[in-house]
Amino acid sequence: MPPHIRRTYSHISLEERRKIERWLVAKISIDVMAEKLGRHRSTVFRELRRNRFHDPEMPSVRGYFGVAADTLAKKQRRYDRRKLARFPGLREAIIERIRHGWSPEQIAGRLKVEWHGSAGRQFHWYACPETIYRFAHSKDGQAIQLWRHLPERRARRRPRYARRQRTRCFLPEFSILNRPDAVRQRQEFGHWECDLLQFRKRYGNANLTSLVERTSRFTVFLRNNDRQSRPIMDSLIRTLAPLPHAAARRSR
Repeated sequence: MPPHIRRTYSHISLEERRKIERWLVAKISIDVMAEKLGRHRSTVFRELRRNRFHDPEMPSVRGYFGVAADTLAKKQRRYDRRKLARFPGLREAIIERIRHGWSPEQIAGRLKVEWHGSAGRQFHWYACPETIYRFAHSKDGQAIQLWRHLPERRARRRPRYARRQRTRCFLPEFSILNRPDAVRQRQEFGHWECDLLQFRKRYGNANLTSLVERTSRFTVFLRNNDRQSRPIMDSLIRTLAPLPHAAARRSR
């Protein structure tokens, strides 16, 4: 091996890419570039082939630019370092389980059991739920539409830990935190609690309204054929209207 060739490989740095860009403008040969950088000529040749920039919208803007080449190289290295890209066996096992309706949490839990139960305890046979979610919404996962098999079936994932902005549904004076002591301690008959039981969309729009009298625990279930608030409220009014005032004081 020539003395100017490095014996331990390292990625080309941004400074080296800037030099390659200037040398290309000066029409210096690849052999001379490699000698000046202390690298093999094939390393420089691959660099020029892999990280050449071109803009589809502006075909005239193309060539090798140091900063753009460094960005492309780092992006490709991040892609190659992904666990599910490096271990096809693990990737296929995850894809199969997602298609069978497993959630990423269930898959990660099962993989952990299999990993602890294996004799060699291979590190690459485990992936956390976040890794699985990212793969399902990545370019590879989108190509085979893995998102259709996830619990929420979202083509685009919401940012992690993101919360939906919720508006106030009830006035503060109607909050259960402001219940009178007689209602809170179940000392007075005629106070009702109401809840809505909704099911997965594949079961249709039908849902149930539950009415529970706090003192006697008497429970009424009402079937609703859709999820609109007006029909549900009308059903509650029809159910409570025949009761005497003492049996339907208020509902919280």
